[in-house]
Amino acid sequence: MRDRPRSGRPPKLTCELEQHLRRLVEQDPLEHGSLHSQWSCRELAAVLARETGVQLGRESVRGVLKKNTVSYYRPTGRLHPTPADLASGSIDLAALEYRARRGEIILLYEDETILWRFALPRLGWWRRAQRPRLPIRPLSQSQIKRDESLKRQAWVRYRSWSRVTSGVLLSVLGAVQYGTSKVFSKIVPHFDAQELRQYIHQVMRVFGKTGTEVVMVVDRSGIHRAHKLDATLDHYQGKFHFHFLPAHCGHHLNPIEGFWRVMKDTIGAGRCFTNLHLLYQRTRQVLMTHQERPIYEFHW
Repeated sequence: MRDRPRSGRPPKLTCELEQHLRRLVEQDPLEHGSLHSQWSCRELAAVLARETGVQLGRESVRGVLKKNTVSYYRPTGRLHPTPADLASGSIDLAALEYRARRGEIILLYEDETILWRFALPRLGWWRRAQRPRLPIRPLSQSQIKRDESLKRQAWVRYRSWSRVTSGVLLSVLGAVQYGTSKVFSKIVPHFDAQELRQYIHQVMRVFGKTGTEVVMVVDRSGIHRAHKLDATLDHYQGKFHFHFLPAHCGHHLNPIEGFWRVMKDTIGAGRCFTNLHLLYQRTRQVLMTHQERPIYEFHW
């Protein structure tokens, strides 16, 4: 059965236009005179009108793209390792873990993460009459830069939390000991090579008296290869050294990455902190609680 003829204006979007739009979205926007490397609905509509003479609105373009399994989202920016690097990294770690089980070394998986004092929205059950409005970013970009600059200046000069009166970010250094749930952490307003040196001294105060070599697994970020660490590594030669993971393998081979995700949800999911000290106190409380009742189960 066929539909009877319908009154009104015929649709602008025909099958030919949909096919043209699908081909267009696969091409490079820079080749069509765009200033951006990713398409927007407005630019797609403008290029389509220029090439076909048919004017479409942004919502019409959006509807066509969603029907064709094209979604508008922000990429994670995570680079995937090559299979060869991932395999070699797994083999090297298996050898280190075997030595750790035999008691020849103390194996630590180390990483750093950043905490944001504004709300991290999460799905949850909320009363309909009291739907929350979370201030995701109540400060402008210029205000954030100014606060962060003042925070770094105060920390570099005094190295004291009592002197830090501004800022929106803090850093957490942490390492989990292989075979346990113990996380050795350090909270700092600003992360640099000097903080990493102090963290290494903190770790060695715990394990230095055991007489067992400490091997710390780290990624290949520039701060782990900074020349400012040379004196510290020379000081602990034969007692402590880094084991570098292959490029882009941290998220796949470092078990502390899972702990960071759970820790951030526990600290800041659906919360805003009016100042950095409150975020520091909450972070410290969660890390101390983990030592007594682990919030994350490591699988060894």
